[in-house]
Amino acid sequence: MILKAEPGVEVVGEAGDGQEAIEQARALAPDVVLMDVRMPTRDGIEATRRIVAEPEPPRVIVLTTFDEDEYVFGALRAGASGFLLKDAPEDQLVAAIRVAADGGSLFSPSVTRRLIERFAGHSEPPPGLAELTEREREVRKLVARGLSNAEIAAELIVSEHTVKTHVARVLQKLDLRDRTQAVVAAYESGLVQPGRG
Repeated sequence: MILKAEPGVEVVGEAGDGQEAIEQARALAPDVVLMDVRMPTRDGIEATRRIVAEPEPPRVIVLTTFDEDEYVFGALRAGASGFLLKDAPEDQLVAAIRVAADGGSLFSPSVTRRLIERFAGHSEPPPGLAELTEREREVRKLVARGLSNAEIAAELIVSEHTVKTHVARVLQKLDLRDRTQAVVAAYESGLVQPGRG
C-alpha cells in the first residue's frame, strides 16, 4: 500500500515464497526486489543469491523483522543492495528503493555499525588495487566513508559526472558489483577504520 501510493514507483508483482520470487523476478524484470528472509519453499537469502546471479539482475533489498547477524551477513554475501527492518519508517523504505534503483545501497543504521565492525581490517587488499589512479583511490576512500556522488564532487571540486566515471572505474578495476561491495572491501582492507575517515 505504501509503495502503490508513491509517485514514480510501480509495484509489478508479488510472491508468496522464495521460489516464486525468483520466477517473478525473471518474468517481470523489476528494477528492485524487496525480499523477506523467512519464507516457505526457499528462504530469502537463497532467493537473493539466485536472483542476483541472473544476467542483468534487479537490485535486492532485504526487508525483515529479524535483526540478526546471520541474516544480515547472509544477505550481504548473497548480493543484497540493502537491508532494512520492517519497522523502518516509510520514508526510509521509499528512499532505499530509490537509492537501489539508482545503483546505490542503504542499510538500516543498526546494521551499518555491525557491518563495519565485522568487516573492518579482516582481509588483504583487493586484487586490482595497484591499477587505481591516485584520484580513483581518493574517490574509493570517499565512497567508503559513505559520501554521495554530489558530496564527493564538492569535496574534490569536480563534476558529478566525473565522480560517476571514477566510481565506475573503481568498481570495474576492483571487480566489485556496486558501492556496497566497495564500502565493505575498503573496511576489510583497512583503508577506512570504524570511527575514522
